[in-house]
Amino acid sequence: MTNPLKIAIAGLGTVGVGVIKILQEHRNMIAARTGRVIEITAVSASNRSRDRGIDISGYDWVDNVLDFANRDDVEIVVELIGGSDGVARELAQKSLASGKSFVTANKALIAHHGAELAQNAQDNDVALGFEGAVAGGIPILKSIGEGLAANKLTKVYGILNGTTNYILTQMEAKGKDYGEILEETKLLGYLEADPSLDLDGIDAGHKLAILSSVAFGVKTNFDNVYMEGIRRIKLVDIEYARELGYRIKLLGISSLSEAGLEQRVHPCMVPKTAPIAIVDDGFNAIVVDGDYIDRTFYEGRGAGEGPTASAVVADIIDIARGHTGPAFFVPPSEMLDAKAISISDRVGPYYIRLHVEEQPGVIADITAALRDEDVSLHIMLQKGSEQDGTVYVVMVTHDTHEKRIMNALSQIDSLSSVIDKPLAIRIENL
Repeated sequence: MTNPLKIAIAGLGTVGVGVIKILQEHRNMIAARTGRVIEITAVSASNRSRDRGIDISGYDWVDNVLDFANRDDVEIVVELIGGSDGVARELAQKSLASGKSFVTANKALIAHHGAELAQNAQDNDVALGFEGAVAGGIPILKSIGEGLAANKLTKVYGILNGTTNYILTQMEAKGKDYGEILEETKLLGYLEADPSLDLDGIDAGHKLAILSSVAFGVKTNFDNVYMEGIRRIKLVDIEYARELGYRIKLLGISSLSEAGLEQRVHPCMVPKTAPIAIVDDGFNAIVVDGDYIDRTFYEGRGAGEGPTASAVVADIIDIARGHTGPAFFVPPSEMLDAKAISISDRVGPYYIRLHVEEQPGVIADITAALRDEDVSLHIMLQKGSEQDGTVYVVMVTHDTHEKRIMNALSQIDSLSSVIDKPLAIRIENL
């Protein structure tokens, strides 16, 4: 057996602790599989005295994580701090420049700076690993970059954020509105420190940008990801979706065509018979379409100590085996600058929910606004009045352009009889 592979870990939160547990518990098994013992030489975190439930007394404690880049007893720096810039980015740059491989679960860092860091890794003949940045315990990046490498991929989509999937699932299961389930979710500790990362689709957007790069060989471009969260979804939408034969899921969708690269994250109505529609609670699921494999489907836990730590250690194991190939599975110089396709170019059916005063002429005004934008209706539903003299009107359109829907809803929103801002949910017949 060759010399031990020595690593340093920056960040001892949930995932960092999980990485240490795996490396301690499976030390002999990993050594047998790689031919090298994985040895932790140094660790660092913001709070030295915190009880983490594991023994770290045998590792050097480093107050300044940037010192990892200069240590002779460190071959891999594992970054589990988070954040797209600041110390995380500086640690990545310094580590790679010093000839050390770099492993991270930091999706924001890779979504914003992945192409730059991949080039740094290649220039210094070291590895950059970030399997833990997307979908936790699902080895989706390796599956795409290695297992599906013989295919020309055309589309990748899925549930990339377990917290929002949990919220939508619980709204449906318990018959409670968004606000009530959100409070329960907070108490369970499922939300990011900044809840907007989950609730506004930003977390899923980071992951989608990375998936796009690995699937299509394009440079990571988070700025071109359209993002819309779940804050405006009401229980009434969940109920109408069920009646119409759909379920609501926050999906990340990316596709590459001759027209360019489409990247969008938003709530979708998907047929309840679709495989992705039955993925509930904190689970993630990803679908990949390719020319020779047709369609593949992956499901698993997308976050948490065990799943994410498993993915991080998998990257360490790859490096121990001598795998230091291109981070995005193509050389950085071959990654493409894809033209971005705007969400306004989307064509498809839409679910529209309106909350209006129940009075004569309301429906005529609404349909006139839709007619002016050449939006054709497939279904219109209106149920009994609310106690306050208002009513929900729900419509499903035929295929139409996004910009036409948005123009029509802008007109409808200006009507005096409309109480709440109209909601449109894109229907994806996956």
